[in-house]
Amino acid sequence: MNEPLRVLVVEDEPLIAMVLEDYLECLGHGSAGTADSVEAALAKVADGGFDAVILDLHLRNGEASWPVADALMAVNKPFLLATGGHLEAPPSRHAAVPVLTKPFTMESVRTGLDEITTGM
Repeated sequence: MNEPLRVLVVEDEPLIAMVLEDYLECLGHGSAGTADSVEAALAKVADGGFDAVILDLHLRNGEASWPVADALMAVNKPFLLATGGHLEAPPSRHAAVPVLTKPFTMESVRTGLDEITTGM
């Protein structure tokens, strides 16, 4: 993948979101903003303006981000599922989505984004 991406980061930990934004910049991509809840993420999905998403599976107050994943599928936007130890299997409709495991590295972010945007 050679074109710079605008990546939306859905992450409830501000420091982790900042690290991801730094990684994106180092990789030649741009941030399309951040969201820290399902409600905020759904509003960002509705607004558009991004090419791909890094989506944390568990947001604040125990919120599962599956509604966001469903909305991304509905608008045909590629995304990575980010987790620090998700124990239950994802719903079957999301079973094929690549997983980005915490702690993140720049290389794992690069590889994940390449995987979901090949052919864009």
